[in-house]
Amino acid sequence: MKYKTAIFLIFIGIIIIAVMLNFIGIDKIIHALNTANLYYILLAIFVQIFTYYLLALRWNIINKIANINVSIKNILPMILVGLSINNITPSARGGGEPVRAYILSKRAGKPYEDTFATVIIDRTLDMFPFLILTIITIVFIIISFDLSKLSSATFNLPPTLILAIIIISVIAVTATSVFLIYISINEKFGKKATRWIVKLIKRFYKKDPESLEKKVIQAISGFQKTMRRMLTDKKILYHALPISFLIWFTEILRVYIVFLAFNVEVPLILIGAVFILASLIGMIPLLPGGAGAIDGVMIGFYSALAGIPLALSAAATLVERSISLGMTTILGLLIIPYYGSSVLDKIKLTSMNEEETAKELIDELDYIEEQEEQEEQGEQEEQGEQEEQEEQDEKEEQEEQEGQEGQEEQEEHVDKGE
Repeated sequence: MKYKTAIFLIFIGIIIIAVMLNFIGIDKIIHALNTANLYYILLAIFVQIFTYYLLALRWNIINKIANINVSIKNILPMILVGLSINNITPSARGGGEPVRAYILSKRAGKPYEDTFATVIIDRTLDMFPFLILTIITIVFIIISFDLSKLSSATFNLPPTLILAIIIISVIAVTATSVFLIYISINEKFGKKATRWIVKLIKRFYKKDPESLEKKVIQAISGFQKTMRRMLTDKKILYHALPISFLIWFTEILRVYIVFLAFNVEVPLILIGAVFILASLIGMIPLLPGGAGAIDGVMIGFYSALAGIPLALSAAATLVERSISLGMTTILGLLIIPYYGSSVLDKIKLTSMNEEETAKELIDELDYIEEQEEQEEQGEQEEQGEQEEQEEQDEKEEQEEQEGQEGQEEQEEHVDKGE
């Protein structure tokens, strides 16, 4: 998928939203927007900015565990770039993660497999609050609401089917996270996965397969080593994980404040439930940022479950998405040129075919190998300088000792002469 295709998909998403809003009534939505309290909207923007800080703080904690020392001030722009790429690529909201790992690798001068491991841990930490909120959501919907309302908000799908889709989605997300953790801590299973990856790449890469296999094994071995070190550090549990729960709370709080701007008080538990449902939809690689799909889910569920008029629900959703999606995407895209053309080349607004994916991985492995050679050369030069300095010090010490011995002999001869 080329840049033109990505722009086309964004355009399709805008059309879907426009049709949806036209169906609800543009005049009614504009009237609702005119009633919004600007101070609450500014407060919601502040909460969103605070969420950016929390995301940077959590990643900073993880990076320090991996011996990657970059300040929060430098991490924050990387977070925004990653979020913006996630928003404009229909890739299960994961297209920006390799990009921010690449930027961190360049900025910190660390191997890509180490920085990518920190990104994986960072994303995995979202799983725990996600699972807890999802369980609460399922119980809350079953106990507190007429399931027929749930059906009316989802094109009259059977309520049992909706719940089944939610549960299956949660299991899929959990299984993926557990698999990534298991492959990182189980060296034997990791080697099996490595052989499978090498076998897959060899289908498209016939040149020097032995060298390729060595590169892949080295890269995955480095990734596993970094993952194991981070997973066994208590700072992940005591510091980074609580921040993950706080991040999800600020996301829900932002939506709550947006509805207050329209003089509507929606229970936090209900916002959490809709937020989880929208997040599940956002993981499906449909359109960039889940445009149309997420908006429709939010408008429909707030109207069906909270009894909010459709026009008001649509107005609040427009404001909320403008802050969480629009503002974030614009900020990230404005920052991207700061990191140079290499990052622009790294960004993939596409889903590559298998051959291109293999070539991309090979190029990445070549880059990793080049970095390791540079580091090794630097260490050898440093070691050579250190050995040279030690030899120089030893020589000076020997000359000084010989001088002292000569002086003592002269003094001894003088004493004998007297």
